[in-house]
Amino acid sequence: MTHSIPHAFPIGIDPADIDFMGHVNNASYLKWVQDAVVSHWQKLAPAEAVATHLWVALKHEITYRKPTFLGDDVIATVLLEKVQGARAFYETVIRRGEDVLAEVKSSWCCLDAETLKPARLARDIVEQFFQRGDEPLPATGLVERR
Repeated sequence: MTHSIPHAFPIGIDPADIDFMGHVNNASYLKWVQDAVVSHWQKLAPAEAVATHLWVALKHEITYRKPTFLGDDVIATVLLEKVQGARAFYETVIRRGEDVLAEVKSSWCCLDAETLKPARLARDIVEQFFQRGDEPLPATGLVERR
């Protein structure tokens, strides 16, 4: 059994993120998710894979739970759920402390950086994002996903 390695990504809230109601505009969440997923890829993938592959978003499904405000201390936690062919499926949870602000399910397509055509990732690259069941999960306070 394998477990996805969680990636915590701190989010900086800019005054431009704030809408007319005084909280973060929904469009800002999309940028945050993109930045968090790309950061996850850059942190865990081998340097050669990062240099030769790009990611484009195919779909985002966002469930907003609570508003986010300027000055909030916000963290996005990214989990790679699975990889199928050139597609990767992610879950990103955006939190302020223990409060869940938004949950995002997204799918992404891996592209060859040179040809810009869909590219499957080698198994050894995908394995960089998962741990076997007998290895301890990093201390994150998250419930493990199976």
